[in-house]
Amino acid sequence: MNVLSLTTLLLPFVCAPALLGIINKTKAFFAGRKGVPVLQAYFELWKLLHKGAVYSRTTTWVFRAGPMIGLACVMLAAALAPFGGVRSAIAFPCDLILFAYLFGVMRFVTVLAALDTGSSFEGMGASREVAFSALAEPALLVGLAAVARLTGSCSLSDMFQGLSLGTYLHAGPVLVLVGGALLIVFLTENARIPVDDPNTHLELTMIHEVMVLDHSGPDFAFILYGAALKLWVLGSLLIHVVAPVRTGHAGLDIAAALCAMAGLGVLVGIIESCMARLRLVRVPRLLMGAVVLSALAFVLLLR
Repeated sequence: MNVLSLTTLLLPFVCAPALLGIINKTKAFFAGRKGVPVLQAYFELWKLLHKGAVYSRTTTWVFRAGPMIGLACVMLAAALAPFGGVRSAIAFPCDLILFAYLFGVMRFVTVLAALDTGSSFEGMGASREVAFSALAEPALLVGLAAVARLTGSCSLSDMFQGLSLGTYLHAGPVLVLVGGALLIVFLTENARIPVDDPNTHLELTMIHEVMVLDHSGPDFAFILYGAALKLWVLGSLLIHVVAPVRTGHAGLDIAAALCAMAGLGVLVGIIESCMARLRLVRVPRLLMGAVVLSALAFVLLLR
């Protein structure tokens, strides 16, 4: 592992919570408020890590293991994802399949932990999460398959190193379609508007937040940190497709990717400030649209 790969490996672990701060600052700006500091997520994680955890007598080891296994999965996914045109710390042929299914394992253990509480309320959120993921995962996999077909490689590092702004000259429609699909998957997987509202506490609309209501202390800190890492990792895929800046200098490429990540945070804040949440019955239509976009991009490459 060289210095650049180590740097890009550490970036998500250090900077991921700040992306949440950028989103919240943007939403506060549109609401005419000052808002919380950009580093507020770090303070909350530190506070939770120093609190005790409370466990119901009805829960088993599954409830306690869920947050730790979920965090381990997303940390491994972060090690697989390249950033700024630099190869990831872990790269091998067809690693995109492992990458996609690590998020599936993360979701699986989160759902199991929610069901382990025996709460019908958390079971409702778990059923919605599983139903929507059945459409989000195909969109992600087919979108990555389209990029793999375009670049001729099945490794995430080689795939995104093969993309540049010049790729738009001969495959612009494909990248636009994949970028649109990945944006929908990005918002869905991270429980953002218009699919879910991370700040809601309404029983009829909660999806992700309802599954983690019984977690507290360090366990809840693991869940929040894992969610921030997931936001960063999936966001890095999106910016590599939408804005694949390649200057030939690794430092400039990493700086450009960081700027693009900050821009993505602003974009999410604008979306959440200007859009209302969709009705639950319309969310599958949105996800089917993402699947269609990914499939159309793949079909265009078969011509």
